[in-house]
Amino acid sequence: MNVIISPENLTIPSTWTPESPYVFLAGSIQQGTAIEWQKEIMNQCKDTDITFLNPRRDKWDVTLEQKITNKIFNEQVTWELDAMELADKIVVYIDPKTTSPITLMELGIHANSNKICVCCPEGFYRKGNVDIVCKYYNIPMVDDIEGLITFINEK
Repeated sequence: MNVIISPENLTIPSTWTPESPYVFLAGSIQQGTAIEWQKEIMNQCKDTDITFLNPRRDKWDVTLEQKITNKIFNEQVTWELDAMELADKIVVYIDPKTTSPITLMELGIHANSNKICVCCPEGFYRKGNVDIVCKYYNIPMVDDIEGLITFINEK
């Protein structure tokens, strides 16, 4: 397993093969509220050839001004957009304890990509909207993180 964490370079290494997919970890990050589901997925896939593209930075300044002119913020958002385009698969986990507006936007951007799988547990305040979008665009939905891991490991 390999992990590329924002803002690391997204250059594809020379060792890449189609059997070693790039998987973007989209979903709830809200520091202090959302579970660290990304770690759980990566721990369970540690013996694979998968490269995870992880936008979660351990030291993110939540007070950072969210403007296009803010270099650090712009770099983060651009990295995420580039990483989602690069990814062979995108897994989305929406933590019911969060509102996750950026996750919802990312789901909309990639709804037609045929490379996304969503886990939206009961209790998420917009679960009905997520369910309808996934049904409309034939996006597979799973019940838990184990389901996302199964999706990741499918050829």
